[in-house]
Amino acid sequence: MIRIKTAEDIRRMRTAGTVVARTIEDLRNSLIPGRTTTEDLDRLASRLLKERGAKSSFRGFRGYPKTICVAVNEEVVHGIPGKRVINAGDIVGVDVGAAMDGYHADAATTLAVGEVTERVVRFLDLSKQALMAGIEQAVPGNRIGDIGHAIQEFAEKHGYSVVRDLVGHGIGFTLHEEPQVPNYGNPGEGILLREGMTLAIEPMVNMGGPEVQTLSDGWTCVTRDGMVSAHFEHTVAITADGPDILTLLPEDAP
Repeated sequence: MIRIKTAEDIRRMRTAGTVVARTIEDLRNSLIPGRTTTEDLDRLASRLLKERGAKSSFRGFRGYPKTICVAVNEEVVHGIPGKRVINAGDIVGVDVGAAMDGYHADAATTLAVGEVTERVVRFLDLSKQALMAGIEQAVPGNRIGDIGHAIQEFAEKHGYSVVRDLVGHGIGFTLHEEPQVPNYGNPGEGILLREGMTLAIEPMVNMGGPEVQTLSDGWTCVTRDGMVSAHFEHTVAITADGPDILTLLPEDAP
């Protein structure tokens, strides 16, 4: 069942989304190449969420053991923070979900650590643009397939692939709600988008092929070919005025 949100629901989700955005920004600013571990980021995120009156949407969800997900290089998503040191030249996906007063928001970004190659810079920029191409389609009257098609078409046009084994999702009263939001598809197909729907749109774009596998920890998803992957995500409300991104910092909102 798809749960339609009121204006008040969306306002409360935006409050959680602002906490997510500020936490991601603080994690970005804390990262010291060669010193920071993925566990350091998790501990900081745990403290920041508590200070901001929020709880992690991830900890305990289907047994997930940590506050955030951190994916390095060939890791796609769901990386469990631990002792791994983040080094210059790495790319790091940081995925944060926050719950406040019964409302959830979820966002992710992939960061270049120190100096990376121009090829990687371009890959990250275009992967983020693929997210925005999908968000542009999140308007009443379109269908889920329009979002996925826009993401897939943009990524593949630039020589990349989108992961098909994992998808975005509805969000709001719980972390994962209906509908699923694939990052591929055909325009005009799938569930009709209506005002008041709230979606976590999250392309996972691979520099190589789309195939992925899950490691023995049961969570960490990696590319099969060992090439790098990028993950960008926003929580978006569908409104009569167009897509409303709820996980932006207030100063970045249009």
